[in-house]
Amino acid sequence: MVKCYHCGDEFPENEIFRCSDCGQNYCNYHKNPIEHNCNIIKESLTSQQIQTPTQTYAEVPSTGYQPQYTSYESEVRGTTDGSYTWYHQERSIPENAFDADSGIEFKGILFPHKSEFLHLLIGASLIFLIGFLGFYNPSLIERGYFWAIFMLAGFYMTAFLFHEFGHRQVAKHFGLQTKFRLLTFGMVLTMISLMLTLSMLLSGSSPIPTFALPGAVVVLGLDKIDRKTGLCKAAGPIVNLIYGSLLLIISFYIHDYPLNLFVGYAGFLNFFLGLFNMLPIGILDGQNIWKWNKGIYILLFGSLIILTIITFVLISDQSLYFRYYKG
Repeated sequence: MVKCYHCGDEFPENEIFRCSDCGQNYCNYHKNPIEHNCNIIKESLTSQQIQTPTQTYAEVPSTGYQPQYTSYESEVRGTTDGSYTWYHQERSIPENAFDADSGIEFKGILFPHKSEFLHLLIGASLIFLIGFLGFYNPSLIERGYFWAIFMLAGFYMTAFLFHEFGHRQVAKHFGLQTKFRLLTFGMVLTMISLMLTLSMLLSGSSPIPTFALPGAVVVLGLDKIDRKTGLCKAAGPIVNLIYGSLLLIISFYIHDYPLNLFVGYAGFLNFFLGLFNMLPIGILDGQNIWKWNKGIYILLFGSLIILTIITFVLISDQSLYFRYYKG
């Protein structure tokens, strides 16, 4: 049996692959350089020969198992938050790692040691602004529905925040260190989305809320693909599923058109956001959920896609809501 240098699990020799770049052995999940953070491994091994390692975290895309800390001083380990891998060369995560006096340098995070409230305030404001510009429609204003633009922007913002709170609260349930943080790359993507939406609006085109990710919940201590990691990742899409279902049901109890239509549209926003995050690719939640429990993945993904289609049909055919209201 040979141990995978990334996740620490043992595998038969015929299931182990040796990386020609960093010279380490990896399992099938981590055989690709991007899966085992090859550049960081090489840099770390080089620096270990020159100087004593210091506490440092660096941001790289997470595409596989979260590596586990071990007692081998020469090995590189890290931990993943659901969106990014935070790499360091220590045997354990320090207590209060997010505090300024922890000595930990978080790369890829804006204002890393500012309060979580400030991060949430900035992130929520940007999401609301993009939602407001995306839902802005002169015809709504002409019909006296200016309030609907604010309402839809608010639902767009809460769909994002509740998704992140789902990750955060489950992580806290397991006693893990976690905070919402603004991400440098995410803020760049958000500003591009903001400018794109604004340019569409100024050009007279009909804008739609574009993809934005100003920040994400950072979780320290997810060491492998197991029940704890799976539940932390599944919490976000599950919150969107529940929140969207409640909004869809409430829309049929509102006897006021088009208010019922707008509430139904808010349900669609949640289903679509949850469905997008269930894609088993890249840094999205779906990848780790699929690796953890394929049955739960299929159930959650199937529920979201069915409800997304149903709400899309309802909001596309507005007469369905109108006939219900008239009846």
